[in-house]
Amino acid sequence: MAGETILVVDDEQHIVDLAKLYLEAEGFRVLSASDGQRALERIRRNRPALIVLDLMLPEVDGWEVCRRVRSDPDESIAEIPIIMLTARDDDVDKIVGLELGADDYMTKPFNPRELTARVKAILRRVERRSTEAHPLRIGDILIDPARREVTVAGEPVELRMKEFDLLLTLAQNAGIVLSREKLLELAWGYDFYGQTRTVDVHVAQLRKKLAHSAVEIETVWGVGYKLTAPRGEDS
Repeated sequence: MAGETILVVDDEQHIVDLAKLYLEAEGFRVLSASDGQRALERIRRNRPALIVLDLMLPEVDGWEVCRRVRSDPDESIAEIPIIMLTARDDDVDKIVGLELGADDYMTKPFNPRELTARVKAILRRVERRSTEAHPLRIGDILIDPARREVTVAGEPVELRMKEFDLLLTLAQNAGIVLSREKLLELAWGYDFYGQTRTVDVHVAQLRKKLAHSAVEIETVWGVGYKLTAPRGEDS
């Protein structure tokens, strides 16, 4: 993990300098960009391990940068983890960012130690994917971690990176109720920081994409979520 490249995209130089100070202290190599167009150029040229991306950028805003990254035909670019930064504590900004494929978000001003912790946790999660090699079936859903592919009744379902991680976590714990905090820990790879809305947004997206499956993501009110299949159909 140490030595990997992190791209920090923000037009406020003091934000870039602060993030760089703490990330470099943990052994990361930090590149920066002050606008969205320059960020896209750096992403293609340098292939960072993770992007810290402000929403309000000149030239091309953060939403558009995220959209272009996630739709890139080069898988090594399309799957780069993204932490979005927003200056407003506004659920709309966060939900739109997550729906576009961001892995996480933080509200400015942020604690640089927390940013560093989230970067490290997300990268640890990426590293662990290689060990989750065996396909997993629950009901009519087949999850192939090595290929990062999901099918429902034999038909492929396109999931964003974090949607896949969340579904895999629920499937690995099928029938068990997992709190939002636990899902953040297992699927996102970091301890709870108080923003469980992240989980709710991704669950909502998963439910839409798995609407034709017999498997359900059940809400257990006041507790969390669990994945269930019709009796006799779970793996």
